Amino acid sequence: MIATTLNRYFAARFVTAALAVFAGLFVLLVFVDYIDLLRRAGGRPSISALLIVQTSVYRVPQLLERLMPFCILIGAMTCYLALSRRLELVVARAAGISAWQFMAPALWSALGLGVLATVVFNPMSANMQERAKQMEAEMFGDSSGSLQDASGFWINQVTSEGQAIINAARSQQQGALLTGLSVFRFEPDFSFKERIEAREATLEPGFWRFKNLRRYTLDGPPVDQDVFLLPTTLTLAQVRNSFSTPETVSFWQLPGYIRSSESSGFATAGYRLQFHKLLARPFLLAAMVMLAASVSLRFFRFGGVQKMVLSGVGAGFLLYILSKVTEDLSKAELMHPLAAAWLPVCVGSLAGFLALLHQEDG
Repeated sequence: MIATTLNRYFAARFVTAALAVFAGLFVLLVFVDYIDLLRRAGGRPSISALLIVQTSVYRVPQLLERLMPFCILIGAMTCYLALSRRLELVVARAAGISAWQFMAPALWSALGLGVLATVVFNPMSANMQERAKQMEAEMFGDSSGSLQDASGFWINQVTSEGQAIINAARSQQQGALLTGLSVFRFEPDFSFKERIEAREATLEPGFWRFKNLRRYTLDGPPVDQDVFLLPTTLTLAQVRNSFSTPETVSFWQLPGYIRSSESSGFATAGYRLQFHKLLARPFLLAAMVMLAASVSLRFFRFGGVQKMVLSGVGAGFLLYILSKVTEDLSKAELMHPLAAAWLPVCVGSLAGFLALLHQEDG
């Protein structure tokens, strides 16, 4: 019963510290993003401060999801250093409890937090990111995206009516809804036909539905229209794979994206990598706990606390660099997505395990 109570106490201290770091970082990122949106909204009195705050709150979770391993690392280091400073680890060591028993509650808690982050927080952050895009489009209209931002959103389609090159400033719903559009249409003999400027376009079966548009031709004045239908042979799966990035796709939708990409002939390395990274996330968070424990279980009376903290942060940073390198190699199809996703987990776990083994039994 004493061991069970102690395990619950250690787990509660770890979860509290990790959530405190997570919440503090969330508030900081919301504040920074709010300042950036406030700067962009300057001179627009119709945009309320409450709407800007809400947009920032919806934008931040996806960025915070990438920083989650560092939240666990800092939270675990904070927890163990606080236990050591208050001599609670000394008392536990005197009672015959080893470092492995100190670490077990935090490991299980990190695994649980990782599962929740994958199956709950990831879909929520993806949905909130889509909502943030809609709110941003409502606030700033077509002027929110610069020409540089729009340069990456291009579609080239060829039908019986000729060729059409579509440029969109922003993409929502993974390409099903485009805003800030410029369309260059050509005849079947590749002669220029017209240019279309539209506020938004929605992909429907067999055609694009443009709304609030203006058509420019070489031999006539501009013509304004409310609705215009542009035939297309593109499917939602093809457009979705062109416009969506793996990080913006929910965990539960990734298997469907992988299957549709394979059937359409698109590369699936990015989606497979993201899927395996989400599966490996609980174990990556556990690896972060092991790294934190390897540099944080030293007693305060031995000194060197600053060196321990810097060592933990440095180890986490090196692990982050390794994950980015393997991610780039996987996207370039130079490494299998399974190996790219799980290699940082294995390296972090082994490094923490060997360090603890040296401290305890060396």
